[in-house]
Amino acid sequence: MRPILVLLHRWCGLFIALFLFTAGLTGAVISWDHELDEWLNPHLFDAQTEGQAQDPLQLVDALEARDPRLQVSFMSLALEPGHALGIFVDPRIDPATGKAFELGFNQLGIDPVTGDIQGQREWGAISLSRANLLPFLYKLHYSLHIPDGFGIELGVLFFGIVAIVWCLDCLVALWLSFPNLRSWRKSFAFRWSQGGYKLNFDLHRSGGVWIWLLLLVLAVTSVSMNLERQVVRPLVELFSPLTPSPFASRTPVTLDKQIVPLIDRRQAIAVADAEARRLGWDAPPGGLFHSAEFGVYGVGFYEPGDDHGDAGLGNPWIYVDSQTGELAGAHVPGTGSAGDIFLQAQFPLHSGRIIGLPGRILVSLLGLAVAGLSVTGVVIWAKKRRSRLLAEQRLRGVSQAMT
Repeated sequence: MRPILVLLHRWCGLFIALFLFTAGLTGAVISWDHELDEWLNPHLFDAQTEGQAQDPLQLVDALEARDPRLQVSFMSLALEPGHALGIFVDPRIDPATGKAFELGFNQLGIDPVTGDIQGQREWGAISLSRANLLPFLYKLHYSLHIPDGFGIELGVLFFGIVAIVWCLDCLVALWLSFPNLRSWRKSFAFRWSQGGYKLNFDLHRSGGVWIWLLLLVLAVTSVSMNLERQVVRPLVELFSPLTPSPFASRTPVTLDKQIVPLIDRRQAIAVADAEARRLGWDAPPGGLFHSAEFGVYGVGFYEPGDDHGDAGLGNPWIYVDSQTGELAGAHVPGTGSAGDIFLQAQFPLHSGRIIGLPGRILVSLLGLAVAGLSVTGVVIWAKKRRSRLLAEQRLRGVSQAMT
């Protein structure tokens, strides 16, 4: 049994090593994506004009009137003091071609006083420029920038498969790390004074054992975020009912076949706000998104500045059908079935935000550890492979000498 598990660990590890090395290093950085992005790109995040800020809804109305090629897909409904209005945009359909316009950007920073565009970029573009660095690393972390194809996010799908293999490899590695009860202490020890290959081996085996549970959490949550609809929701529903989601129950379309809303954003906000008051929520409408792929508006309820990394157990959201104006569902953190709460916890666990600042620091360190385990594992394989090749050469030499 053990030889089979050794082979399985070797080839699973080699398959995922490069991907985990990349994901580990990028994860260590993007734990601080918002802070680093603001520091690198003040033209996108900081207001450049002093004075009375305009109403965000009026600002986006004016923007869409100036450039009818675009429509706002996400916006803040209240501004942080001293901050620009950050928005995301989607292209509208070009009447001349019947397809979505090519904008060349999808994120804008709007001066809240004048309404001028302070900066723009294509979030997720393959670029190491100052403006694109953090989004580039963020998308690299979960998709390796593998292009979409066949209507599928191939990079997200592939990284989800890598995460499944990682989960399996975590279980195999733990079994191999404890060959018998008598030598269990060795699996926690580091031979610091001996250095070289022995220390490299201990860093890989014992290092993995010390943080094994945290690594398994990262692996499982990676599967959850990359393959939620395809794998995780169906599995969870075997054990716990899930609250219907407009995104899980609808089949998305492309932006070339986008669903044109029949109600405007103000009507969607009014419907959502009325429902929030009925539910007894105190927070004001803080953010709005429109998904042309799903035909849904979403209104988030939070104070200005409380939207950073709020997925999962963060802020509550109410969804409105963009065609009918009817309620399409709600996301209320910490409520629902056990399965609902399990899914809500995936991003906070993966990012460490579930325990605040200490968790983000821990995840950054874990990212470096994942990269280190990938390197030490490849070194062990290369060393053993070299030894096997040398042994085979000696055997061939002996065989030739005897003949």
